[in-house]
Amino acid sequence: MSNYKISDELFNQIKNVVIETGFEFYYVEYVREENENYLRVYIDSEEGITFDNCAAVSKSVGVLLDETDPISDAYYLEVSSPGVERTLFNDKHLELNIGKEVKIKLSKIFNGSKKFEGELLSFDEINICIKSKGAKISIPRQNIKKVTLKIEF
Repeated sequence: MSNYKISDELFNQIKNVVIETGFEFYYVEYVREENENYLRVYIDSEEGITFDNCAAVSKSVGVLLDETDPISDAYYLEVSSPGVERTLFNDKHLELNIGKEVKIKLSKIFNGSKKFEGELLSFDEINICIKSKGAKISIPRQNIKKVTLKIEF
């Protein structure tokens, strides 16, 4: 999977459309998977997200994309909730989840592993700190590929 950077302008336009449609904007990403491009828009709401909610946002975002045509390559538009084991894309997401269990995947080995799980304690520009198996671990953000919530069923 490859992530591509979308412009700040497109990011903000999509964010505004989601909010105008009546939902909380969670994140948008443009990725390439299995030779296909996907523009993924994640929405949220205190009441949860339904298929009809996703369809409404997809229609509104689709109108914006048809009018502005910001992406030259072929792609699929996907609108969904971030899910229960949601990816924590930014500092706001990290802040809201301090004290919760997370899974961290790394791009290269750190302290003998590429995967860590534990309680999110803190973060700054350089590190994310978790408590794992009773020990505090500060993981360099530059090595982090993905941080997700860990939900135990």
